Amino acid sequence: MENAELRQILNDVKNNIARLVKGHDAVITKTVCAFFSGGHLLLEDVPGTGKTTLAKALAKSLGMKFNRIQFTPDLMPSDITGISVYNPKTSVFEFKKGPVFANIVLADEINRASPRTQSALLEAMGEGQVSTDAGQFVLEKPFFVIATQNNIESKGTYTLPESQMDRFAMKLSLGYVSAEAEMEILNGRGFVNELEDLDAAVSFDKACEAIRAVEEIKVSDELKYFIIKLVDSTRNAPNVKLGASPRAALSLMKAAQATAAFDGRDFVIPDDILSNAVHALAHRIILDNSSFVSGNSKESVIATLLENIKVPV
Repeated sequence: MENAELRQILNDVKNNIARLVKGHDAVITKTVCAFFSGGHLLLEDVPGTGKTTLAKALAKSLGMKFNRIQFTPDLMPSDITGISVYNPKTSVFEFKKGPVFANIVLADEINRASPRTQSALLEAMGEGQVSTDAGQFVLEKPFFVIATQNNIESKGTYTLPESQMDRFAMKLSLGYVSAEAEMEILNGRGFVNELEDLDAAVSFDKACEAIRAVEEIKVSDELKYFIIKLVDSTRNAPNVKLGASPRAALSLMKAAQATAAFDGRDFVIPDDILSNAVHALAHRIILDNSSFVSGNSKESVIATLLENIKVPV
């Protein structure tokens, strides 16, 4: 696929989502990058900022099979992966696939489910397959999980474990929109009606071809060493109890490739890495207790590391 065509596909998807999700161009761009880089995405924000709408708009824009799972405290792992049901006519158990069998899965309010249920997604997100009492099933590609959670609620919620957080390529926050964007929302016909009218911006085959093309974006050895050095610096940073994993380095590199594709380049530059570092690394590190006392955030730790690391020219 030519660079110009790849750039056009990514921008078409972005612009199509922007028709519905107002005032969040930067977040939409990162969301599209997460999908085409083959990662998974966590959206964390206060209620009502459009997290679920963004996920649905992405699915509609790509025209792929989409399932939504509303996570609740009583949700069971089999409600996600599927269950074997006895068929009295054939006298055998038949496996009924769960909602995880889709190209794009919205895990809505993921932190409302118990850790046991959350873990049902670990294998799917990490290996693209699920293990059930009926055997192992390979998920159709592409497979993309976009999860949402509210960051101010505590009642009836469970903190996502480190292994779960590490499966997300990026973590984004929408935040509140400007007054102008909010006026556009008020003047619209409502998210439900507008979502129904949203058409796909790209065909299934072209989207899959674009994913493969993003993988071919060149990353020099010098920039790969820069990514490795940056990720390694999180493991030795002050106030950090647990640094980023090797999976984090891979996620950051792939996000940089997708960012380069957005600009129509077939090679990664340092800015592609720097612009994705906080979103790809911050949610993966664990701070020690002194950080909570001093008020340091994970994002500020990564930002400080970026200021002190030598960037390749």
